Amino acid sequence: MTEKKEGIGPAEAGKAGVGSARFRWVDRGLIALMVLPLVCCLVLKVLFKPESQGVDISGAMIYLTIPGFPLQDLVITESQINSWGIMISLLGLCLYLTHGLTERAETKRQLAAEWIVEKCENLVTVNMGERFAGYEYLIAAIMGLSAFSSLSCLIGLFAPTGDVNITAGWAVLVFVLYTYTKLQGGVLNYLKGFTEPIPVFTPMNFISEFSLPISMAFRHYGNVMSGAVISVLIGTALRSLSKMLLGGIPVIGNIPLLQIGLPAILSLYFDVFSGLMQAFIFAMLTMMNVAGAFPQEAWEKRQAKKAIRRQRADMARAEA
Repeated sequence: MTEKKEGIGPAEAGKAGVGSARFRWVDRGLIALMVLPLVCCLVLKVLFKPESQGVDISGAMIYLTIPGFPLQDLVITESQINSWGIMISLLGLCLYLTHGLTERAETKRQLAAEWIVEKCENLVTVNMGERFAGYEYLIAAIMGLSAFSSLSCLIGLFAPTGDVNITAGWAVLVFVLYTYTKLQGGVLNYLKGFTEPIPVFTPMNFISEFSLPISMAFRHYGNVMSGAVISVLIGTALRSLSKMLLGGIPVIGNIPLLQIGLPAILSLYFDVFSGLMQAFIFAMLTMMNVAGAFPQEAWEKRQAKKAIRRQRADMARAEA
């Protein structure tokens, strides 16, 4: 007699596979994919970081310089390596959250993944409209990469958002999307926008147009880097003050007591709150600029004109 296997749906099959040995091994591999890139970034920093004395507020370290490129030598910096490490870790996190998906959410990780997708979809719909459905993946990627880049300083890494070259690259991508959306209204309308409200404003409109990526890049970089510099300066000042006031006391004088507490509170603000806030602000600016490049009203008018032209063309072909 053969045993019937009827009644086993996708949810039951997925749930049955969750507890299997293969499933657990894949989970371990995905966790390793999240952790190992960051560990490698920390090892590189330890190996390349020179011994320093006093306050160190220098930028990203240069790991490698490759000569022979047309414009300038190719420089591989700490911020670039950390960015790639964070992106690989985020890839591992996404694969981990979506591993073992079922038709009906059965695990906490699937609930978390569905919550993230739902919130990003709502955020894009509210701020950009239904016309930009599909941009939630871009916005989620921007917020995730920016937030984790800023938070990476909590484990001792140089935050890639503290390098203007990284934030400038993101801003250029946003500017490309902004220009692409604006060109959907037609090249003539795009060029005409530089002459509004009167032609005398053309130079100012031109500067304003191309200052968008510059302002986005320096706003994000400036807030993150300034917080890091302030935290380092205050922590160093408290250590020196503790040594000056308590240095004469045996044993206790060797412990920077005044450095305990306040730097941690500052880190909660500058590294955690400010980092997450800047990620949200950068994503909001992206949505506002892209959606505002070709407003909904202008888009609807253009679609209506296209529909009328298509209707007239169809009538002309029918009459012919």
